[in-house]
Formats: sequence, C-alpha cells, structure tokens
Amino acid sequence: MESATLRRTPPLPTVIQVALVALLVVIAGVSWALTDDRMVGMDMGPGTELGGLGWFLVTWVTMNAAMMLPSLAPVAVGYARIESSDGDGDHTSTIATTALFVAGFLVSWAAAGLLGFMVVEGVRSLDIGFLRWDEAGPYVAGGVIVIAALYELTSAKDTCLRHCRTPPALREHWHRGPVGALRMGIEHGGYCIGCCWALMAALFALGVMSIGWMAFVAALIAIDKLLPSKTLATRGIAILLVVLGLAVAFAPEDVPGLTIPDSADAGGMMEMQ
Repeated sequence: MESATLRRTPPLPTVIQVALVALLVVIAGVSWALTDDRMVGMDMGPGTELGGLGWFLVTWVTMNAAMMLPSLAPVAVGYARIESSDGDGDHTSTIATTALFVAGFLVSWAAAGLLGFMVVEGVRSLDIGFLRWDEAGPYVAGGVIVIAALYELTSAKDTCLRHCRTPPALREHWHRGPVGALRMGIEHGGYCIGCCWALMAALFALGVMSIGWMAFVAALIAIDKLLPSKTLATRGIAILLVVLGLAVAFAPEDVPGLTIPDSADAGGMMEMQ
C-alpha cells in the first residue's frame, strides 16, 4: 500500500513509470548474466573463498544489482513521482536524479560488501580449526541460517522492512538536487541493509558464489519487500529458513543444490585479478 505522502503526489506519466521499471529490470537482467559468467566454477559451498578485494567488490556490486533492483522498483518510482512534482516537469531530469538515487543505493551495498569481506577474511586468517567442514562447519553454517530466520521476527527487521516497502519519510527527509538524490539512495540502501543483512549472511553460509543460492535469496528478498502481507512474508521466510538451517546442519548431503566443501562437486578457484 502506498504511503499517504505518495497518494497526495501527482502520478508520473505511465510511460515514465514503465520506462523506469523496465530499465531497472534490464539492468538486473544484465547483472544476472554478468554474475553468472563471473561465478562459473567458483562455488565451493559454505566457506567459499572470496578472492581478491577488487574482484570481490565488482562481483558483489553486480550481484546486488541483480538481486535488489527488481524489488527496488516501487521505491524508485515513488522517488521519481516526488522529484517530478517538486521540479519543473522535466522528465529527463527526473530519470537522471532517479538514476543517482539507485546509484546511491548500490554504494551502500558496496560498503556492506567491503565490511563483509573484512569480517570473512579476518576470521579466515585466524585459521580456526573447528570451522572446517569435517568438524563444526555444518553446524556453524546451519546456525547462521537459523539466525537469519530469527532476525525475520525482530522489531529491527520490521522497522527496516517498513521503510523498504513503503518509505514513510521519503518527503519528510527530502534532499534536493543530484547530490540529494545520491544521499537519499545511500540512506535508503542503509534501510535495505538493515532489512536484508541476515539473508545475505545466509547466502555466505550456503555458498556466496552459487548462482542457484543467489537466486533463492533474491526470491526471498523480493517476497519480503513485495508480498502484500508483510506478516505472511516474514513468518513464511522464517519457517523456511529454520527448516533449511537444520537441514544444512544435520543432513547437508540431502540439501538440493548445496555444494559440500572439499567434495568432488566443489568448484576450483579461478585465478583472480
């Protein structure tokens, strides 16, 4: 449901709305193709090595564009509506500032990826033996997924998800101009990170270089943000993740699509620039 702010805002011409949504979908589609190409042979299951920082960040931003942009479309259109109503009706300018809004959104996720890289590589550098798959690895991976399930039911998740679904402060915290558009995108990206960080952690636990698990988590994010019933979305996802987490912990060989580390199916790491 749209917020009262957007209901009071004159709608964009249908052709502009369709063009914005189509552009985001096309960018997401291209990003899926590029990500699939970069990830060939990279899936080593839970604990997959991330490669060099530069390689990882490019892959991470492309991956997030693929996963996040379709579900960002309603917010991007809402932003464009307000921008158009506040401006002089120049639709070219509206599209340009909306592009900056989307760019700011991806900047936030790039920063989250950098933090995630530092945490994962920091833990890896400690060479903690019990994290190996033949020791406590399955229980750690399953536990991360169960934590993601529990986070779905927290007030922090609910607050961030409310902003992602119908941003109530879009006009109240409005920043004008190109710099303002970029700033608003970064701020909205922060709410999206607050909403989705646990699901992305679950992706790391399942195999961050797996295109299949990437598609699975992207579907959960879309359900979270777009399903009409927010309660049904979060509780349904929580139940699904609990079942998946327990399966990874206690019967990983029976989880469809899960690559077992060090198995014959685990992909070899390619040389990364």
